[in-house]
Amino acid sequence: MNRDEAKTILLFYRPGTADADDPEIAAALALAGQDPQLKDWLAEHCARQLVISDQFRQITAPAGLKEQIISEQAAKDKLVPFWRRQVSLAQTMTIVAVVLLSGMLASFWFVDRPEPDDTLAVYQHEMTEIARRGYGMDVTTNDLVPIRAHLAQNHAPADFALPENLKQANLAGCAVEGWQDVKVAMICFRSSSAAPGALSDTWLFVVDRASVKKSSAGTAPEFSSVNGLMTATWIQGDKLYFLGTTGDAQAIKQYL
Repeated sequence: MNRDEAKTILLFYRPGTADADDPEIAAALALAGQDPQLKDWLAEHCARQLVISDQFRQITAPAGLKEQIISEQAAKDKLVPFWRRQVSLAQTMTIVAVVLLSGMLASFWFVDRPEPDDTLAVYQHEMTEIARRGYGMDVTTNDLVPIRAHLAQNHAPADFALPENLKQANLAGCAVEGWQDVKVAMICFRSSSAAPGALSDTWLFVVDRASVKKSSAGTAPEFSSVNGLMTATWIQGDKLYFLGTTGDAQAIKQYL
């Protein structure tokens, strides 16, 4: 079983249920315990499932719906022979709940999500998710030398070129992330306006340009708001650079 196969199986996994007893799901969970990238993906999936479960429990049927269903069912029962009655009240209520949940899921999954074939947008979305959801730095330091050394040892881009203004920013550390089975260098910075306790508030993601298909980025930074972060994207040499910050457009431009 590879990572993609495990993801397909784990899409049906609901935390806190008997799903983990299924042999295929159990095998996929075991693989997630050994694969850091799959483990991160599973954590996001479980978080979404918990949100969905919580919202499902909060669904309230419209006032009078139960009485309406009962009365309509009784009227139909008078017209349809009992041996042809196939839908019970419980089944009807289940169908109503499924319809309501389907609408909720549609809004949950498709709001602010990039199109699958827009690879650059998907990459930007996933990298900002990493910055927003919380992460652990592999190396905590304000020295660029051990950062480059760690990235090189872990086969992530280490020969990146920082913009002149970004060189003056306060380094906080780095981490190695994954994208489409390639390594992404995540270099973290922390400004004086960072929230108390925050590891950093500005992140530079560097990946091999060829790994992000259909990218429209050029050598000049392109600015956009992604997942609540102000971002800049540009290409230099064989690398794609993606800078994000919790600040505004002026804040990110000061780094470039």
